[in-house]
Amino acid sequence: MINKFKKYCENTFVAECETEHKREDLIILTTKYGKEVECEVFNLVASVNNKFYYSIVRTDDKSYAQRKAEKYKASATKHEAKSTEWYEKSQEGRDFLSLGEPIKIGHHSEARHRKLIDANWNRLGKSVVESEKAEEAKNKASYWEDKAEEINLSMPDSLEFYLYKLEEAKKRHQGLKDGSIKREHSYSLQYANKDVKNLTKKVALAQKLWAS
Repeated sequence: MINKFKKYCENTFVAECETEHKREDLIILTTKYGKEVECEVFNLVASVNNKFYYSIVRTDDKSYAQRKAEKYKASATKHEAKSTEWYEKSQEGRDFLSLGEPIKIGHHSEARHRKLIDANWNRLGKSVVESEKAEEAKNKASYWEDKAEEINLSMPDSLEFYLYKLEEAKKRHQGLKDGSIKREHSYSLQYANKDVKNLTKKVALAQKLWAS
């Protein structure tokens, strides 16, 4: 029997199992790529067609965003190393070339001189390409590091977080209604009401996923 990841809501996957489990059970889930991942069971969120769906947390304690950040950091390091390697190769014959000696047409050194310049130019170009790839990977790593700091429904901490945010949203909505909070524009109350509704839905989902 294979336990699988199944998308439940935004940013959140649950375990699809053919057998029942209880809270704190450790189970193995298989990704769509065939990789096996150990997860801890939290709550039963649904039971459909003899399949059981549980909220789970990976025991490696790394979110998707954290794993993506680490992947791109490693990629940046690899491309930086290659960039440095190609740059160092592009310095072949540097002492000779730094003299600014012109190519001696017809001289036995002409072919070697041209070949050295062309080779170093190509190497320098490859160094630039790798440097650009490293920078791109760094930017992606930074993006995913920022994402890793976000609270979302895939985390048990989200219940406490969204309960707090809901209370704050309700206070703001009430303040805008009774005039104790100044409305910044004509849609302030409408937007505040929308925030309350959205957070109420998130609290309901978080309770189903993570409440004891």
